[in-house]
Amino acid sequence: MFKPSPHMMARLRLTTKQVGRGYYKGNRTGSMGFFAKPGSYVIDWKKVRTYVAPENLDNFPLTPFVTKAMPPTKSLYYNGRSRPQFQGNNYLDLWATANTEEVNAIEKSIEKQKSEKKRLEEGKKKKQNKKSRRVRESKR
Repeated sequence: MFKPSPHMMARLRLTTKQVGRGYYKGNRTGSMGFFAKPGSYVIDWKKVRTYVAPENLDNFPLTPFVTKAMPPTKSLYYNGRSRPQFQGNNYLDLWATANTEEVNAIEKSIEKQKSEKKRLEEGKKKKQNKKSRRVRESKR
């Protein structure tokens, strides 16, 4: 099997051979402090992430909200259901319009098959009628 790169190792599952190195991998956010003695954790405020808001934010013209003057966007749903997608029948229709000669040939062959099937069924019916006549005549 291939050996993953070090970058990929961070996200792949641990194997049984890797557990001896330490099972806990975390989510790569880093520590916010250190363990001073058993049961106590000291937060190092230099490591804590803080977000500073820009100055004069009250007078800033942009807001995080969308204006009401914007026209509504089209929804992916129509009356609570998703709009019909391009389906197999649509592909067949496109193919049929692009290949009319081939479609006509296929339709003719289908009609031939239907007529042969009818002819065979009529032949079977005639044979059954002959058999039933023979049976009736033999009973007389």
